Amino acid sequence: MLMSRRKRKKEVKIYLNNKILEQVKSTKYIRIIFDSKMTFRDHVNYVEEKCTKLIFTLSKSAKVAWDLKHETLKTIYTGVILPLILYGAPVWSSVLDNTCNKAKLIRIQRLINIRIAKAYRTASIEALCVTMGLIPINIKIEETARYYECMKGYGNEFNQEMEVKHWTHPANSVKITEGQEDSKHTIHIHTDGSKSEHVVGSGINK
Repeated sequence: MLMSRRKRKKEVKIYLNNKILEQVKSTKYIRIIFDSKMTFRDHVNYVEEKCTKLIFTLSKSAKVAWDLKHETLKTIYTGVILPLILYGAPVWSSVLDNTCNKAKLIRIQRLINIRIAKAYRTASIEALCVTMGLIPINIKIEETARYYECMKGYGNEFNQEMEVKHWTHPANSVKITEGQEDSKHTIHIHTDGSKSEHVVGSGINK
């Protein structure tokens, strides 16, 4: 395979044991499909086809529309579907610049999200992600690629979720200021139900 972004490429003839090797336009290496122009279009199509078949097979065999709860389906998504999509993301994350490739990846997430949320087919991907508390797949891919760059020292520091044990205690972060009894204010708010401190009600005095 001759890798080049030029439109016109010369055919390179390479012989092995007096036999010419076939020149191909794409090849699979460690489960990632590389094409001659490095567009990764074939890889996106491969991921879409594989995940779509898995989702429909799951829907047919397990009857996910009725039997499995959304917690179980969400676990299947995060444990099976998502790793298939994100595999090698730092290598091919540039495909998100192409609207068509991006739409194919979003379609995969939308198919499984509809089944997780038991929603109608007309539901938007944004509403499904908010309802199920899932990160949109395009953002998740960018996050995975960015994380890899930071871990390898190619990028700056990144923000990550802080463990609960490292959270600041509210008593140390929130300051409560008590009012002084001798202070004079132009507005008095009563929460006892009236404009008087001796009657039930609520009101505001100026």
